[in-house]
Amino acid sequence: MAEPTPSATAQSPLSWSLFVFSVLYGGMVCIAGVLGAKQVALGPLAVEAGIFAFLLLVILSSAVAALHGQRIATLLVRLGFVPLIVSALLIWLVVELPTDEGMYPPLAEAFPIVVGQNVRMMLAGLISYGISQSLNVLIFSRLSGGTGRLVWVWGMIASVISQIIDTLLFITISFYGQRPILDLMIGQMTTKVVLSIILVPPLITAFVALGKKLDGQR
Repeated sequence: MAEPTPSATAQSPLSWSLFVFSVLYGGMVCIAGVLGAKQVALGPLAVEAGIFAFLLLVILSSAVAALHGQRIATLLVRLGFVPLIVSALLIWLVVELPTDEGMYPPLAEAFPIVVGQNVRMMLAGLISYGISQSLNVLIFSRLSGGTGRLVWVWGMIASVISQIIDTLLFITISFYGQRPILDLMIGQMTTKVVLSIILVPPLITAFVALGKKLDGQR
């Protein structure tokens, strides 16, 4: 009697880099909005702190595109809507639930201000995330041509363009008709471009190297 042939599922197709980066990506999608409640000063530049999580999203999606191709990276971006929507719904639920009378009063008052967003800003976040992150993957993949060379250059260019689009969409949808938005856009764009130029090249190089090392250990 012939020995049974191992099934395809027995030979796991798991890529450790894709697994680790996907978990981190989902976490950054959820925390970005929370961090955005604070505006930080970086010398003369001022920017919402959520930019650091969004830059990591850009870096992770570009690293996945470099290691696994445009299709997988685009799928990662689309699946990012799942934790983004679920976390938004959970935040809404928790804010609407009655507050325990024993909760520390300043914290009880600050919580809905810090984590709460109106419907318009939530919609702005969903639209700007989907378009800017998809555009980042597209630009990076087209520039790199799947060669894996000069990823720091292509990642930086893709990040700069996608962050500009993200700012245009988010601020316009969130604040148009409510307040002047031109100065806000210019300040945010300038900061995001500078941070993209400074942070993306070394970080994307490091993440691609880490991904290769993780996959080499399978």
